[in-house]
Amino acid sequence: MSLQSGLNALKQKRYQEAVELLEQFCRDCVEQDSSDYLSAQMWLMKAYQAIGEIEKAKMLCQKLMMSENPQARSWAEQASQSFRQTSATKSNAGQKAGRATTTGIKLAMGGVGGSLVLASGVTMTLLFGMVLALGLSLVFILGSNDPLQGLAIAIGFTLVFNIAAFFLSPFLMDLTQKWLYQTRWVELAEVETLSPETAKVIRQVCQQKNLKTPRLGIINDQNPTAFTYGSLPNSARLVVSQGLFTYLDDDEIATVYAHELGHIVHWDFAVMTVASTLVQICYLIYSTARRFGRGGDSKIKDAMQTAGLVAYIFYIIGTYLLLYLSRTREYFADHFAAESTGNPNALSRALVKIAYGILEEGSRTQEPSRLIEGTRALGIYDHKAAASTGTAYRLASDTQKIGRVFLWDMFNPWGWWMELNSTHPLTGKRVRALSTYAEQLGLPTEFDMGRVIGEGKTLSKSRLYGNFFLDVVLYGAETIGFFVGLVMGVILWSSSPNTGLAIGAPFIGLGMGIIVKALVMFPDYKQAPETDILTLMSDPYASPLRGQPAKLEGLLIGRGDAGYKFGSDLKIQDRSGMLYLHYASRFGPIGNFLFGMKRVQSLIGEQVGAVGWFRRGVAPWMDLIQLQSKNGTIVNSYHRFWSFILGGGSIIVGVVLIMLLSS
Repeated sequence: MSLQSGLNALKQKRYQEAVELLEQFCRDCVEQDSSDYLSAQMWLMKAYQAIGEIEKAKMLCQKLMMSENPQARSWAEQASQSFRQTSATKSNAGQKAGRATTTGIKLAMGGVGGSLVLASGVTMTLLFGMVLALGLSLVFILGSNDPLQGLAIAIGFTLVFNIAAFFLSPFLMDLTQKWLYQTRWVELAEVETLSPETAKVIRQVCQQKNLKTPRLGIINDQNPTAFTYGSLPNSARLVVSQGLFTYLDDDEIATVYAHELGHIVHWDFAVMTVASTLVQICYLIYSTARRFGRGGDSKIKDAMQTAGLVAYIFYIIGTYLLLYLSRTREYFADHFAAESTGNPNALSRALVKIAYGILEEGSRTQEPSRLIEGTRALGIYDHKAAASTGTAYRLASDTQKIGRVFLWDMFNPWGWWMELNSTHPLTGKRVRALSTYAEQLGLPTEFDMGRVIGEGKTLSKSRLYGNFFLDVVLYGAETIGFFVGLVMGVILWSSSPNTGLAIGAPFIGLGMGIIVKALVMFPDYKQAPETDILTLMSDPYASPLRGQPAKLEGLLIGRGDAGYKFGSDLKIQDRSGMLYLHYASRFGPIGNFLFGMKRVQSLIGEQVGAVGWFRRGVAPWMDLIQLQSKNGTIVNSYHRFWSFILGGGSIIVGVVLIMLLSS
């Protein structure tokens, strides 16, 4: 794809075509410091302006202002003046919800997020107890002749390890940050040049809470994120990515920093540091006990296996406690940011724009960011939830459309279920909480969550919960089929002694369960409606199990597998958003690997039609049925294939067993 063809389209005022050509050139360009790449970026900004994509143009302009090329930087700084004027016009027109005139007003949480003190206390107490119990079990297993001495060793081991982990983990994290992400430590003055209001908020909070200014870091990555870590408030580290300054306005950046300062004020970052360490100790004891329990004395072997099993159970419990604590602390940090800045609306916008930034950066690269993947638990936003919220923000001129995407977060039972496995609350719930703070301050809300709540109350509860319970049953269809077959076989065998029925019926039940599950998960797709990604994500009844047949038109922009160069999954982008396409070869994992190795790269950049089954989880995706490119290339995917093979095979085995054993 040549740069000149994009420039020609721009000169001839074929702006949409120019955008597509220049975006494709930027994706294909290997040297992102070259003059051609920078030129393409500058003209792409002009093309965005021409088609009314002002937000995209503005973000690209801010990115160019950080360029090391002085010509590109000068050009972008001149162009930025028009964006400031546009932003001021928008603000005067009331497109941004306002903020309180004073800060520090106490805001009631109304039960949002539970109790941070209780969550922290229960988590730490249980985790310390788990590690102590496991330490004791290992000491006694090793054959201590003096139980009191064994107890002292176990307590000492637990305390020394955790104290060392508490104080050393920040320094280990510093080394990891430097090695993986090239974190650059900066002074407050440099942050002030990037965001004046942020520096004001940092000084204000540190003065009011009698804290030292945290060690401030910036990572040169355009994926917007922020996180805090450390052991004590006065030695905390607060790190953000360059993308935060690219995608967010000054007041929004300030609320993100205030959110992270909330973690420091509440000490929850330190609690998370220790709790994470304790959970890892449980896993370490599990893996050690399992390794030493494979041989040797039978008594020691049995004891080690028992200790390993207990350690693994504690590890699972500890993981869910940690996830609960992580979600709770995010609510409290949001609350702190709203109080300390008097601007909950800016944080609502920030969360949505961070999702949009992650989505945009993902569309420009073929593989997800290592930074976003590696800091998922620490970051202000769970990148897996970015697809739905970021997609909605593409149509930010209509905030009602953004709100509709939040319906699933707030009302679908699957949202609650999947949140149990998430480090962050679902975005819709966070925005709803921030909206209540805005209402307490007497402010208009950024997103009309009242309308969303009202629409949610009109949803069919029987359909929402009926579908959920049906999905739960569907999830265990194979097991249910097997046991139903077993019971039927035993009943028939008791009335007519036929061993074949007792043995063959469970296989028939298993096969029928597999096929029924496949038919519900992958329904008929021949009449799949043409739609777009935003419409699919706005369906509050969507399920991760029951597939919704759909047809999409869009551009394949990269692989869907994080950091895997032979990944077989793809990312498709249409005018309304981005979605992951999950491919399945009829030859199983080997076929997936070969497809990823040989064919995926040639498909990236192609305009395609995609047919598949849409599913909604924290991260929405589509199980692919068929791809067809504009040049006639057809790719078929076989998600139902092995279900029918296994289900049909199981039924045949059951019938054969009945016939053989009966004869």
